[in-house]
Amino acid sequence: MTRISVLVVEDEDAIRDMLVMVLEQAGFNATGICDAEQANKSLSDHQPDLIVLDWMLPGISGVEWARRLKKDQFCREIPIILLTARGEEEDKVRGLEIGADDYMTKPFSPKELVARIRAVLRRAGKIQDLAQITLGDIILDTEQHRLTLGDKQLEVSPTEFRLMQFFMTHPDKVYSRTQLLDQVWGRSVYIEERTVDVHIRRLRKILAEYGREDLVQTVRGFGYRFSLID
Repeated sequence: MTRISVLVVEDEDAIRDMLVMVLEQAGFNATGICDAEQANKSLSDHQPDLIVLDWMLPGISGVEWARRLKKDQFCREIPIILLTARGEEEDKVRGLEIGADDYMTKPFSPKELVARIRAVLRRAGKIQDLAQITLGDIILDTEQHRLTLGDKQLEVSPTEFRLMQFFMTHPDKVYSRTQLLDQVWGRSVYIEERTVDVHIRRLRKILAEYGREDLVQTVRGFGYRFSLID
């Protein structure tokens, strides 16, 4: 399966590297570029599915480059999300008027950025609404009811599949046993909390066969968290 490609154009090394890492962990194929000139060269070789673009860039500013891009018949359909320290309303309006699809003010939450990227991609018709969920090398296909890790299909029960679906759509957040029961089993079903522990152990055992049992983490005194980050 070809992954969605995102071009990150950001001149600050630390921010650019962080964005690329976050997007890769979210299942995208991310490439980092430092300025508009290098971005033009990248576009001549490959057109990404979406561009995350910093407003202030050396040389040609991000907003000016976006304006030119939206006038280019070969690139005008590429969705753009602008990143900027500018929070004034007129700046937001200007960014949207030149054709940007969304706008985020620094500092921002990486999780919110990923959510906005997916929303823009759905509006652009480039991804289906969570029919296939990808985190790193893990793919959960809700239509075919398949869970794969790399090129291996994992054999999980329907309950474990639903548990993974919830975890993968809510990564890095801690959930109590009660919350997991409500979200995965449903509030109308009475099941003891220790049932969650049983399914967590089964899920970890399956993941352990591929050395990935650490994906499902125990947060003592709180519950469980699914994360690609140790």
